[in-house]
Amino acid sequence: MSSDPQAPRILVIRRRYLGDLVLLGSVFRNLRLHDHEVHITLLSERAYAPIGKLHLDVDQVKVIPKSLGEWMKFWSWVRQIGFTQVLDFDNTDKTALITRLTGASVRVTYDRETNPFRHRWIYTGSAKVSNDFYTSQHITETYLKLLEPVGVPVVSREIRLVPREQDLQVVKKYALGFGPKVLLHPGSRSRFRIWPSERFAAVCDYLQDELNAQVFIVAGPGELTLAKEIQQKAKGHVVLIEERFPLGQFAALISKFDLFLCHDSGPMHIAAGVGVPVVALFGSQNAAIWKPVGKGHTILQTELPCTCLPDTPLPCVKSDSYRNYCVRKLTVDEVSAALHRKLSAQD
Repeated sequence: MSSDPQAPRILVIRRRYLGDLVLLGSVFRNLRLHDHEVHITLLSERAYAPIGKLHLDVDQVKVIPKSLGEWMKFWSWVRQIGFTQVLDFDNTDKTALITRLTGASVRVTYDRETNPFRHRWIYTGSAKVSNDFYTSQHITETYLKLLEPVGVPVVSREIRLVPREQDLQVVKKYALGFGPKVLLHPGSRSRFRIWPSERFAAVCDYLQDELNAQVFIVAGPGELTLAKEIQQKAKGHVVLIEERFPLGQFAALISKFDLFLCHDSGPMHIAAGVGVPVVALFGSQNAAIWKPVGKGHTILQTELPCTCLPDTPLPCVKSDSYRNYCVRKLTVDEVSAALHRKLSAQD
């Protein structure tokens, strides 16, 4: 924390999710570049707080309280800090109340409030984001819009996650061996985004047989069955990492690999954040909004004359798989070719 009592003290509120917390990195970077003495605190839910600690521009990460005792300690801490600005990226009833009660003189959010009185009472400024802008620009551009009402210019779009040394030591064994190392994360928060396990297995075989790559699979909560299916269906030796890693160690683990194969997911953004090239399989999601940030990433998405958002496309049938119709249109050959190009470029 800056020793300058006049330095701005900014509270950034974003409760969840993995990808969102990673992609706020460009906001933190611009706040720091605008004023090197600024003190930045991120407020999020407990499950996602470790991501905040990977952002070098964040000075402190606080967890949204749950119990009465936690709230009392939280408000005591807020009074002690004396925030000068609050950037509320959620604009929910809870985060609006937190914003107002901080007592900060500058309190901003997005201009999507349906209750003008509530907006005037809670916030001192807002950023207007049209629907056309939101659906055509990367989500980081929407996040950066919230810097306008606090007078911070956008001079960088860099997002960089830096794993801690102690976390790197925990996963250092995965850096051993010869040949390119590919980490596969086949899961997703939505089951409708998942590519079939037999196709992942075929890609694993291609990586080993044709590219002499070491292939590892890592699974998130509830994804171990899918990971085991892929391992069992693959003909070669695929290493299944069954350890459960805290988020900090998970980011460190990804950083040890040469390539990350995944769906549109939070781990995709973590991989991009730690500087690992990504090959991402997109289904119906808008890749213009959610693609990984940075150079060297490949997005695979079938071009169809329809969209799953917000309605079901006409070619789809309402069954267990109708929403992952799009991602299922991607072939093993397409994915294998993309991986070949990425690994060949690293030689």
